Amino acid sequence: MFGRSSKPIKVQVFGKTDLGKTRDHNEDCFLVADLTRGERSLPPTVREHEIGERGALLVVADGMGGAAAGELASQMATDTIFDQMEKMWGTEKELTPQRFAYRLKEAVEVANGQIHAHAKAHPEVRGMGTTTTAAGVLVDHVYITQVGDSRAYLIRNGVAVQLTKDQSLMQRLVEAGELTEEEAAHSERRNIILQALGPDPKVKVDLTHQEIRRGDVLVLCSDGLSGQVKKEEIAEVVSRASDLAQACDRLIALANERGGPDNITVIMARFDGDGLRPAEAREEVGHQIYPLIDTETSTEPVPVYKGSPPPVPAKQARWRLILAALLAVAIVAGVLYWVNRGQ
Repeated sequence: MFGRSSKPIKVQVFGKTDLGKTRDHNEDCFLVADLTRGERSLPPTVREHEIGERGALLVVADGMGGAAAGELASQMATDTIFDQMEKMWGTEKELTPQRFAYRLKEAVEVANGQIHAHAKAHPEVRGMGTTTTAAGVLVDHVYITQVGDSRAYLIRNGVAVQLTKDQSLMQRLVEAGELTEEEAAHSERRNIILQALGPDPKVKVDLTHQEIRRGDVLVLCSDGLSGQVKKEEIAEVVSRASDLAQACDRLIALANERGGPDNITVIMARFDGDGLRPAEAREEVGHQIYPLIDTETSTEPVPVYKGSPPPVPAKQARWRLILAALLAVAIVAGVLYWVNRGQ
């Protein structure tokens, strides 16, 4: 077993899901699991335990597809990811960060394949899908897989930082400099995601990582929360709450006070113990790609779910027009040259 030391790392975990104010059924699903003991649970109270040698698993899934399809997709995602981790990581002999990250990413890919196959075999749920944010904790690191726009935040020293990037149209436009984060948050197109588990036979899974420090709080949530409550507010609520259950209740209440337009799901995990280094104010926290290198892992890019392609940024569009015009001029000049040469 690898690790910084044999000193204990403790985690308190709580999760909750809520219907919201406008939906008539809940398409969200979440999972809290102890991978060392092979136990999964939906804890009604805050659960505290020591993280074992095979780690812990937290998953939030936000289903879509109407009727019962969304509920089925999110349930299939959480069930399959846990079952796959228990089957493959639970019997893994090489307990290293690389193998753990590989098995986590693999589990999400297997879940995608199973949801896609089920939808293909059952026309009544064809087109169903789900976002999935899965966080695996091993020793003093968290490894996060991301498909869609559910999110993971890390709260350290009272400040919340987003660890994931939404696979959404708005995120693409923000990265292209066409919109600010504030404009994207209020756009009517903010719910357009670029991929999900299920619609396509293959999916591109983002894999990131972060070292955990003493006192850190990890928050996983569906967009029913992140779309209504800012990360600064999430950090403030967590800092003021007496425990994680109260923090979850308060955040769900806030989202509902602001209309509750979607299902709301939150998982929180607070880390402590001598096996973790103390938090440092200048420590860099954020979206960090994990460099997965494994002979069993395909490094070939897989097709992204073909949703509506983002519009071409204005500056990029202008350059494309200029290049096209120059190319046309070059072609015409070339033709004239050969015509004149022939004469």
